[in-house]
Amino acid sequence: MNATTQTNENQAQTPVRGGLVAYLQVDGAMKAAEFYKDAFGATIESFHPLDEQGRTMHIHLYINGSSLMLDDPYPDYGYPLEKPQAFTMLLPVDDIDFWWKRAVDAGLTVTMDLQVMFWGDRYGQLRDPFGVSWAMNAPVKG
Repeated sequence: MNATTQTNENQAQTPVRGGLVAYLQVDGAMKAAEFYKDAFGATIESFHPLDEQGRTMHIHLYINGSSLMLDDPYPDYGYPLEKPQAFTMLLPVDDIDFWWKRAVDAGLTVTMDLQVMFWGDRYGQLRDPFGVSWAMNAPVKG
């Protein structure tokens, strides 16, 4: 189902997953949600309908068993877009080669190649078209 045509009926029933949930403000939240479906296998669980300017004040996604929230900037209400900085979204996965390839094929840019790190796991970093930095981490299979 296309997220822009989905009804908002499940809004109140969508449980939040995870002990700490990121809430990202990006320019084009619905486009980001659709991108994250391709890049990370995200599912759009609920959202507020788009306004006449194509903005939404809330999208709830599930990615790899956790919740991620998105919204658009609303400078007219005191919430301007601020460039993402000084954080990285960490995505711990089991099959890092599968997750990595899907993300790169969807359009994320590699900023640090996958490699075995000093703590013994495979790790790499990427940046999405919305300016968000992502990292993937997986135990080395022995």
